[in-house]
Amino acid sequence: MKNYSISNYIGKAIIISILIFSLTACAKKISFQGSSVVPAARGSVKIKKDKNKNYSIEVSLYNLAEVKRLEPPRQAYVVWMETEGQITKNIGQINSAQTMISKKLKASLQTVSSFKPLKIFVTAEEDATVQYPGSQVIISTDSF
Repeated sequence: MKNYSISNYIGKAIIISILIFSLTACAKKISFQGSSVVPAARGSVKIKKDKNKNYSIEVSLYNLAEVKRLEPPRQAYVVWMETEGQITKNIGQINSAQTMISKKLKASLQTVSSFKPLKIFVTAEEDATVQYPGSQVIISTDSF
């Protein structure tokens, strides 16, 4: 049986703590708030800074009603990002066609941005290429 000193145990505990912290500090997961437009909609956003100092953004949504079933009906769900300096950017479309949103009403979007996101939200739009968000916000995060 080997004799281990207390300093050896402390050293191992510090190394394990650093490893656990570094793995959990890499990605930030933020939940969306509840929606008054689509009450069953839920989801989260994972943000991770990559080695090029860009931000990898993963949006996961579920229980998202088909966009044409909204009142009034729309053509596309658009994901927006608010950045430092109060800039709002269209970062992508979540298509509500049967091929894009599964029968379980799940949808996701993965993208990369050089801008640091401070808030993510989804709107229902007539055109996915709009430059400014409309007033029908479906789901949103708090500022982070």
